[in-house]
Amino acid sequence: MENKNLKFEDKIKELEKIINELETGNIDLEDSIEKYTKAMQLVKECDEQLKNIEEKITKVVLENGETQDFQLEN
Repeated sequence: MENKNLKFEDKIKELEKIINELETGNIDLEDSIEKYTKAMQLVKECDEQLKNIEEKITKVVLENGETQDFQLEN
């Protein structure tokens, strides 16, 4: 299954499943390494996706169609 086609929420669920499997300690070393590698790839993809989303929501489109960085005023 290609991870990049999964929704963010599905990636998190898959990551949680892998973590649970690794925590049980009931899998051999090779499977552990494979699952760890997959988990790290999922973490990387989720991080990239969150950064992209953050960029999108920090831009505000003005009435004239230009974008402006979004800043909260205190």
